[in-house]
Amino acid sequence: MHEEQLDRYPVHCPYCNTPFELLVDRSEGSQETWEDCPRCCAPIQLRIEVSVDGELESVTLGRDDDVL
Repeated sequence: MHEEQLDRYPVHCPYCNTPFELLVDRSEGSQETWEDCPRCCAPIQLRIEVSVDGELESVTLGRDDDVL
């Protein structure tokens, strides 16, 4: 993990709407992963898009039954 490639990305839980920050590691490239809400502990799907030059393009959140 490279600190210069870490981004704090503000989001809201798709279940309880609690705001929190994700720590996104751009060095991993585009990826799909899961994160639990820090408040309600619900599983959140994450789709992270990173450009070929390493810039964060988008972060999409979804509930566990959404299709991202």
